[in-house]
Amino acid sequence: MKKMTLALFMMIAFAFGASAQKFALIDMEYILKNIPAYEMANEQLNQISQRWQKEVEAKATEAQTMYKNYQSDMVFLTDEQKTKKEAEIVAKEKEATELRYKYFGPEGELYKKRQSLMQPIQDEIYNAVKKVSDERGYQCIFDRASSANIIYASPRIDVSNEVLAKMGYAN
Repeated sequence: MKKMTLALFMMIAFAFGASAQKFALIDMEYILKNIPAYEMANEQLNQISQRWQKEVEAKATEAQTMYKNYQSDMVFLTDEQKTKKEAEIVAKEKEATELRYKYFGPEGELYKKRQSLMQPIQDEIYNAVKKVSDERGYQCIFDRASSANIIYASPRIDVSNEVLAKMGYAN
């Protein structure tokens, strides 16, 4: 009986606590699409990425060309020359791999560039969301763009346009 009473009391307390909370949604994709600095940063990242990719591909192509030349000349080379050519080919392949890792690795140049361009935009969005939350008394604001668990949400609780307005992007 005590457990049942305690469980009933807990459910009532939870119901009252849950009803007092306010929450809202934002659509981060929508917000980012309406920020010109984000589009410019993305374009800049794409250009840098393409330039670096061409550079890496050029190194890889050099290594492939060296290998094809080696294969065609192999019958004319001495063992010492073969060993030297093989070492040159391996060095060129290693150079291409290291360059790819330098640019596109987990802590590579592209990652660092993305951080330097996107972090200020993310901070600005966070501060605007925080202001909206503080002004309207929300305990929690969810991102509907990144949550696959939100099946339906009323457009009335979407505060994306308010966040954009706080950032100076009136919609």
